[in-house]
Amino acid sequence: MTVTGDQATSGLPAPSPEEVGENYDKFGDLYGLTVGDVGLHVGMWARPGEREPSSTLGDLANRAQERQTAYHVETLGLRADEHLLDIGCGTGLPAVRMAQHRGGRVTGITVSREQVTTATGTARKHGVSERVSFRLGNVMALDFADGTFDAALAVDAYAHLSDRPGAFRETARVLRPGGHFLLNDFTLRGTPPPEGLDAYRRTWCCPPPVRLTETLGMAEAAGFELVKAESMTPSCEFSGELMALLYAEKRDEIAERYGTGLTAEMDRLLPLMRSLFRDHIGYYLYLLRKPARN
Repeated sequence: MTVTGDQATSGLPAPSPEEVGENYDKFGDLYGLTVGDVGLHVGMWARPGEREPSSTLGDLANRAQERQTAYHVETLGLRADEHLLDIGCGTGLPAVRMAQHRGGRVTGITVSREQVTTATGTARKHGVSERVSFRLGNVMALDFADGTFDAALAVDAYAHLSDRPGAFRETARVLRPGGHFLLNDFTLRGTPPPEGLDAYRRTWCCPPPVRLTETLGMAEAAGFELVKAESMTPSCEFSGELMALLYAEKRDEIAERYGTGLTAEMDRLLPLMRSLFRDHIGYYLYLLRKPARN
């Protein structure tokens, strides 16, 4: 989870795809312990009126991620004859859920070799491997032909990118005219302290988040139309708080597996992260559309 050595001190504006992939290869299980292992992303903690209990903090986190995935399925509305590109596929379970609930095909990409292996096993376990596949891929340089996909999904993946405008252009290129792109991403609020942004980069292997208007500007420049923008900031803030609780609960296990040097660094970084997410980080769902041809 913590970026060390040259990765942390290089001064680069963003980690390379190789660095991000190596980070997930090395620390994927650690992310699973501290944020939930369903999708390795921010969860949707409750819809109004829901009161279903959870037995453990990890179970609570996983249910929140399942709920978030169900909302993505509902929002994107993939049809049974459509092909989805899942950018940053994580464990593969969100892609599997898309295929199970909508019946379409899904191709997932990630820069992590470990995630390709894990996600492929997830599809096989759930009996959908004939319709759901995973491969190494970089959204800033996709190796798919123009118009290959009917829809695209990127959950917390754009946060890692060094070239967001290029990623928007590539995503638009591989979508058919009229295709939809559902994106979850972090946004910057106010002026955070440098130590908070440094903690964010070290913890998540991400460059600093950009402001909401910048994200929308990049999407528009790539040719996308905005269909919907929805703030999920409270869920993001709560995810940060639960991450701290899960870390405290699993600290001894983490120290045994990764060493006391990493836990000492996390002891320092997590308070900075909690403050940053409380005061300076927003979280939005964007539903975008590539215009149909006239």
